[in-house]
Amino acid sequence: MRSSGLCLGAATLGLVTVEKNGDNISIAEALTKPHEGNPRELLLQLLSQEEEMRLCATGRKFRYLLDLPSIAEPEAVELACQHVLGKIPADGPVDGVVSAGSETFILYELDEKGQVGSVHTGNKCASGSGEFFLQQIKRMGLTPAEALGASVGEEPYPVAGRCSVFCKSDCTHALN
Repeated sequence: MRSSGLCLGAATLGLVTVEKNGDNISIAEALTKPHEGNPRELLLQLLSQEEEMRLCATGRKFRYLLDLPSIAEPEAVELACQHVLGKIPADGPVDGVVSAGSETFILYELDEKGQVGSVHTGNKCASGSGEFFLQQIKRMGLTPAEALGASVGEEPYPVAGRCSVFCKSDCTHALN
């Protein structure tokens, strides 16, 4: 059985399709594409490639515009954690999940069971933080997974959190 989760963000559309074979659930496909201000066109293009699809939507920006089952982002984070927590190294549990999108920056603080305990969010001033993060790790020749792995056991570097412009300045100077 195949099911898909759709995240309609302010600038991108994310789609993850999972397959269930017995008790095993595996990711069959995962993609993130910029919708360039027209999420409807990109969504219709992606859905036209599928014959039949079970679909649920999340996302802070456009999910309410769809006539689909929908879940809030914290619930989506918890469900994703349930899937991946068994694959986390023995170093310890994940403390949080960051959603760094085009308009918002959100930290979901997790408990030892992978449940969202608290949510810390910035305002629209965090605009572009996620894209900036991807640009900087690419500049260092890293993938997102390599950047995450490099952070394990390291002390956090203090950066401005209230404004992405200040944060970008702090990060750029530190990287240089």
